[in-house]
Amino acid sequence: MSDLTVEQRTELEAAAFRRLIAHLRARTDVQNIDMMNLAGFCRNCLSNWYLEAAESAGLPVDKSASRQAVYGMAYEDWKAKYQTEASDAQKAAFEIAHKQHG
Repeated sequence: MSDLTVEQRTELEAAAFRRLIAHLRARTDVQNIDMMNLAGFCRNCLSNWYLEAAESAGLPVDKSASRQAVYGMAYEDWKAKYQTEASDAQKAAFEIAHKQHG
């Protein structure tokens, strides 16, 4: 990676991020709780990281806009359209994961 300029590395990282977002938008069957249980982050985490980066750069992005950037639609619309109620097993796994990493 040392042969890359900062700009080139940033372009590659941005392209990878855009591909991750496109993948998550296509995989609406994957619930955020499943992502949290398996990977320790979810779409909301990504939107929060996006928001933190915008705030650090002094850019005018709010929570709603950062979620729109990740979800591709208003968060409330995504929840109504794709989010399902977490099962008891998913909730139990979440509790275990958060005790280990909390």
